[in-house]
Amino acid sequence: MSKLYLYAPSAGLYSCPLAMTDGAAKVIESLGMPIREAFERLTTRDEKRFWTSGQWMTERKGGSDVANGTETVAQRQEDGSYRLYGFKWFTSATDADITLTLARIADHHGNTTPGSVGVSLFCAEVWDSEGRTNGVEIQRLKEKLGTRQMPTAELLLDGMRARLLSEEGRGVASIANMLTLTRIHNTVSAVAAMRRITQLGREYSTKRSVFGKLLKDHPLHVQTLSRLEVETRAAFLLMMEVCRLLGREETGAATERDAYLLRLLTPVAKLYTGKQAVAVVSEGLECFGGQGYIEDTGLPALLRDAQVLSIWEGTTNVLSLDVLRSISKSSGRVLQAFFSDVEERLRGAGPALLPAVQSLRSSLSGLAQFIQTAESRPPESLQLAARDLAYSIARIYMGALLVDHASWEGASHPDVYAALRWCENDVCPVVSGEIRGYYSTSAVLSDSQLVYQGLEKQDP
Repeated sequence: MSKLYLYAPSAGLYSCPLAMTDGAAKVIESLGMPIREAFERLTTRDEKRFWTSGQWMTERKGGSDVANGTETVAQRQEDGSYRLYGFKWFTSATDADITLTLARIADHHGNTTPGSVGVSLFCAEVWDSEGRTNGVEIQRLKEKLGTRQMPTAELLLDGMRARLLSEEGRGVASIANMLTLTRIHNTVSAVAAMRRITQLGREYSTKRSVFGKLLKDHPLHVQTLSRLEVETRAAFLLMMEVCRLLGREETGAATERDAYLLRLLTPVAKLYTGKQAVAVVSEGLECFGGQGYIEDTGLPALLRDAQVLSIWEGTTNVLSLDVLRSISKSSGRVLQAFFSDVEERLRGAGPALLPAVQSLRSSLSGLAQFIQTAESRPPESLQLAARDLAYSIARIYMGALLVDHASWEGASHPDVYAALRWCENDVCPVVSGEIRGYYSTSAVLSDSQLVYQGLEKQDP
């Protein structure tokens, strides 16, 4: 992942098919190696044997609700294989060698089972031995805001020969490992984009002279760069910690707490760094003045490509609800692991970090109180707070990582300063939202009235 972090901003979006390839290999491995040759090709370092994999999930009904949005039908053949018929509306890395995709198996009457229990996972080679597509018709390439270097297409599957990977009806559950990997890859790409723009901005400030002196000698400009640096350092530490937890899980070294933290922090890291990347890169472009708006510099592409990082692999709201799911399905154990880990990281802090430690402990207390209170409310109330809850978990944990990093013997003054600056912000917005009544029934009504004012007068 460290290599990917360095490579991603210069990869021309090749990091996207690599993410799906990594995820596909993980899925195949988790299912007991049903297609060993594919796994070996997806993981080989031999460029002549190496395959990339697609991830063809999104259909016309689209989005993250694959359980109800999947309409592709799989027809069983006499030799045990399947032929897929359907329309994939958004398929990235269209030129991949193989793909994982979801479909509903039809019975001998042509009927399929609705809902998630009717969705199964398939693997198919995209090309035959003569270089022709395997029952795939490219309808059109997508015109996108960003990620233009990578082909994304609408595909018609017209008898695509495929192999069933999962048990029947276990497609959504089986694809979970792929989503874990691609969401972590997304996090790496987000942080890499942030670091690229901050590095470029810092370098530019040492060369560009305005009003008689270099940008680096204008305190207001340096203050802006400093704020971006704090965001980037916090995101980097979160990214590396999630990658560390993934490494422990993959090598069998993970403790129970590690496993719970990985489950909680994967969606948290993806959603938060995805939003951070857009804000940091946008602000970073402004540090170049008009040059940041000129295509010749290559800078605008950084912003366009960053925008997708909060969208694909689950939008912010979808992943916020996944955070709630992780809490519910673990009976709160993911939060116990979170609180325990944060407290452990704060214990070694020295006097210089006391304000940050006090801020984080106060936020932890407020978060615990909010969760305890929320347990007695209807589920809809907690869902309304899901985004702010996920943000709170992210900000508190990033603060703890910054404090932990600044507590090391070799830590520098900027390390301490970054931790202090981060913790001066509102690191627990869910408590602030609770105080202001953002999650009440009246707030729901007011939100709706504010958004839809005037529409109620229109004829249906």
